[in-house]
Amino acid sequence: MQTKVKTRKVTYANPKFNQMSEEEIKDHQEELLCKQLKYVYRNSQLYRKKFEESGAFPEDIQTIENFQKLPIFMDKAIERTSQQESTDRFGHPFGMHLCSSPDEIVFTGTTSGTSGVPTFTYTFTRADIEFLNRYIRHMLNYGGIHAGERLLFSHALGIYATSSILFGVRSQGVLPIDVDVRAGSKSILQYAKMAGPTAAMMTPSLAEHLIHKAAELGTDVRNLGLQAIFTVGEIGVGVPKIKKRIEESYGCRIYDYLGELGFSCDSDEYHGIHCVAPDLNLFPLDLIDPETKTPLAIYNGVIGERVTTELNLKGLPRIRYATGDVIQVFTDECSGCGFSGKRVKFVGRSDDMLIVKGANVYPSAIKKVVSNFIPDVTGELRIVLNNPPPRVVPPLQIKLEYGSHYDKSRLCVLEEKIKNALHTEARLTPDIIWCEPGTLEKSLTKTPLFEKNY
Repeated sequence: MQTKVKTRKVTYANPKFNQMSEEEIKDHQEELLCKQLKYVYRNSQLYRKKFEESGAFPEDIQTIENFQKLPIFMDKAIERTSQQESTDRFGHPFGMHLCSSPDEIVFTGTTSGTSGVPTFTYTFTRADIEFLNRYIRHMLNYGGIHAGERLLFSHALGIYATSSILFGVRSQGVLPIDVDVRAGSKSILQYAKMAGPTAAMMTPSLAEHLIHKAAELGTDVRNLGLQAIFTVGEIGVGVPKIKKRIEESYGCRIYDYLGELGFSCDSDEYHGIHCVAPDLNLFPLDLIDPETKTPLAIYNGVIGERVTTELNLKGLPRIRYATGDVIQVFTDECSGCGFSGKRVKFVGRSDDMLIVKGANVYPSAIKKVVSNFIPDVTGELRIVLNNPPPRVVPPLQIKLEYGSHYDKSRLCVLEEKIKNALHTEARLTPDIIWCEPGTLEKSLTKTPLFEKNY
């Protein structure tokens, strides 16, 4: 049985916000925004050009509503162009939106580059790192991980965004046992057994994979003695059956987090990422329609593409940056822990969105439905694309692994149930291609959801 955890209220990382109303917090964010816009205008050629092209200047922006009238300043394509220009002109890859001297940069982390040239999005000065560390410490404190303890850190190490989290772990006085995920699951389990960590950081996919790998090696992940797992980068924890399976297998709580922006509470049910950093980012107050890119009003349950604006970072702050992340925002109080601030759930990526018979379909919605049929299915799936997205000529094809103990002669019955559920919950009636358990290749980092045949 899973260890019972009493749900504790999530608080803001900066205690002063716990005493403020939502309106007072917004007023404070607008003060920070005004200062930051003047800063980037003075120090970045790209941002100065963006303001001038929009016909506005920093002093014209006094409210978030004013700010949202500006066009999108940056997205991945613009960022890549910006960093190519800075490489050609100044010999550094950080982009024309760099606001500090390149000599002041102490860390840079890139995106994976799976859909193009990697971008040095996560580029920080020493002051930036120290500012960001407080949010990681806040999350570790909430999870009960304190100075003197050890934490298994299993991500791709090196020049990657997740590597910046290690600064925050160490600033808590916690020793990271950083095992590169590319070393393989056997090595990860071996180091975990040797080091005796009380917590772990990894993707949900890896957490699930280690459950099965440990069993193959004749052991149990519960024997690791973890008190908390912090996962990032996938929707897994937001799927009830996946959350439950991981927590019951390890005997501890799993927390979903989005960098320094927030984390989920320790409720049995998943209530989204609690936004604990209003002095770091306007997130999640700035949303746009994923297709039209027009601003969306914020209300309970609204779904839109996240636009990020960093309010205190000085090295490479993102301003009106369309992230491509599609999220759902909740403005009501968390029914799990009582947190009164905003919460978000990850819906998908705008570039992963599919259009089937005029309906927008996100892979996360398909995965959530399919997971309800575990253990009749393993939960592993691939969406087969024979042409470039987003438009799909129906029917959409989905590869599914049936469960290891499922009677194959009854697959037609299971298939009908899954199709009905997908039709009801995701407005989708796909063709299902059945695969034997373990035949869909697993990834120890982010598990791909698409099989591209074009």
